[in-house]
Amino acid sequence: MPDFLLASWLGTPVWFWMAFLVIVIVLTAFDLGVLHKEDRELGIGESLRLSVFYIAVALAFGAWVWVERGATAGMQYYTGFFIEKALSIDNVFVISLIFTYFAIPAKYQYRALLWGIMAVIVLRGLMIAGGAALLAEAHWVLYIFAGFLIFTGIKMFFAGDETPDVGSNPVVRWISRHMRVTPELHGQHFFVRVADARTGRMVVAATPLFLALVVINIADLVFAVDSVPAIFAITTDTFIVYTSNIFAILGLRALYFALAAMVHRFHYLKYALAAILIFIGSKIFVTDFLMGGEKFPPAISLGVTAALLAAGVGYSLWKTRGEEAAAFPAPAEDDPLRDVPTVREQR
Repeated sequence: MPDFLLASWLGTPVWFWMAFLVIVIVLTAFDLGVLHKEDRELGIGESLRLSVFYIAVALAFGAWVWVERGATAGMQYYTGFFIEKALSIDNVFVISLIFTYFAIPAKYQYRALLWGIMAVIVLRGLMIAGGAALLAEAHWVLYIFAGFLIFTGIKMFFAGDETPDVGSNPVVRWISRHMRVTPELHGQHFFVRVADARTGRMVVAATPLFLALVVINIADLVFAVDSVPAIFAITTDTFIVYTSNIFAILGLRALYFALAAMVHRFHYLKYALAAILIFIGSKIFVTDFLMGGEKFPPAISLGVTAALLAAGVGYSLWKTRGEEAAAFPAPAEDDPLRDVPTVREQR
């Protein structure tokens, strides 16, 4: 093996990073170029089969990490993966709301999710790199992460079920006022050339699909504020943090269509997620102040996380049996995107 592949980058040999990158590229190319070369609606059955495939790949990658880097790294990877996968269920609800708000047909949602996830891979990488740099310079930053997780978990316990107001998002309002936006979709296109209503000349305009993509990425950044510190509280190994995050997200677009149809069945999962965030945050203070800096057993972290998730999912499915999904609200009368002109004039 060439020497540069054996060199360490962020504490991990380059060939580990290269292997991960190749897997991501192959999965994405196969997904977009073979499975979904044409826009079509993804059924629940196909969604579940694809989800099983992506989860199997993620678990196999974790087994490889376990063999190559030891049991501790393997358990840390699985703990991070399960936490991110569970947190993504809340993300599914928000994404479903966004698609409903912008009236995006199911056959175009998959491609929008794919491009959104491509952006997430970059954005999560930047956030994780920034977090790793902070922790490398000052260990006390981890206490801030831990305190934030505990605060978020407690807040989640007492939070209501308010529906996010997509129309009030400042980025959506800014785009709707400063960009040309078509009122109708143009297939899978994010931008199209249309005739200006005032001058008649051909201009570039964004479509509602582009607006949906922007809001989805904003939503992911908000969710990353919880998930990234949660995984850093498990391990500061950048490779483990990033790969567990990305493998959980890669399978989200496949799982979305199955979860979107039954996301109301996971209503009580938020209490399990809240307990996990409090547990992970508290673990940092227990380790440093009660255990004298001794490592918290990763097997316990993995076991508690898995048990809480299983309890949350099981109780939710039992408690909500027979319930029907609630319809998402339509745009309000004063919504800036309710009646969009054919082409918005630049202001």
